[in-house]
Amino acid sequence: MTTFKNFLSEKGVQEDLASVLLTMAESFKSINAQIRTAEVGKAGSSNAYGEEQLALDVLSDRLIQDECKKNSVIGLLASEELPEEMKIGDGSFGVAYDPLDGSSLVDVNLAVGTIVGIYDLGEGGSFIGKKGDEQLASMAAVYGPRTTFLVATRDGEGVYEFTLKDGDFVLTNDSVKVEEGKMFAPGNLRAVNESPKYFELVKYWMDEQYTLRYSGGMVPDVTQILLKGKGIFSYPPYSKYPQGKLRLLFECAPLGMLMEKAGGAARDGSVRILEKSLEALEQRTPIFVGSKDEVRRCEEYLA
Repeated sequence: MTTFKNFLSEKGVQEDLASVLLTMAESFKSINAQIRTAEVGKAGSSNAYGEEQLALDVLSDRLIQDECKKNSVIGLLASEELPEEMKIGDGSFGVAYDPLDGSSLVDVNLAVGTIVGIYDLGEGGSFIGKKGDEQLASMAAVYGPRTTFLVATRDGEGVYEFTLKDGDFVLTNDSVKVEEGKMFAPGNLRAVNESPKYFELVKYWMDEQYTLRYSGGMVPDVTQILLKGKGIFSYPPYSKYPQGKLRLLFECAPLGMLMEKAGGAARDGSVRILEKSLEALEQRTPIFVGSKDEVRRCEEYLA
């Protein structure tokens, strides 16, 4: 079995970047252990965007912070649970993350995950002004019946899956590829009441007998498309979220990188997600991510 550490060495991943990736893998182990036993109630607080936090959101965020502070090459963090960037050292690497995406699903025992984007920000740098194309690597962990993560690096080829076995992450899929096939995960179905175009798109998927696979968690839903090798995840804007609901930095850019590296596409309806420049940490975006033809179909229907 190939461990994650050995994999990074074999692929020739630059030493500092490899250390950041290993740090994140350690944080996934810690979060996984806590999910099994921790309280799933409310934390009694709200995050920077006014959303009620759960105890596991706060705990997962703290676990990632603690692991990152052990690594001297990491200098800056940005979390969906924090109001602003957090400087933790003088290292040039920045880690942007959603510590527990889909955390509201924990109490009903559905899969949840962690999303990570890694950048080299230089000394005194910031995530503001960065584009997803500038990510050095992205990762998406899923805590389900198994604990897994997907990873891609900017200079590497492809997307790889690792599974937690006997306390270590080992390579279990070395060829994650997305092609074409009939599967859909339709986020924000409320928008069909406002958008006849989105209604027609959803109707098309149903008329064509696409398989519905939607859990309400972006990480497991997009991961399913990556591992099944087909499908579309859609989240268009609507009146409550005219710019979209999902965050560019914490969710869409990292998952967009994984999808493109696997041969799929990620767009906001007209622009590649990875070409969008970050103007604010809380910046939101519509997203259509999955098979290239399916993303193109979304754009055609919703144009």
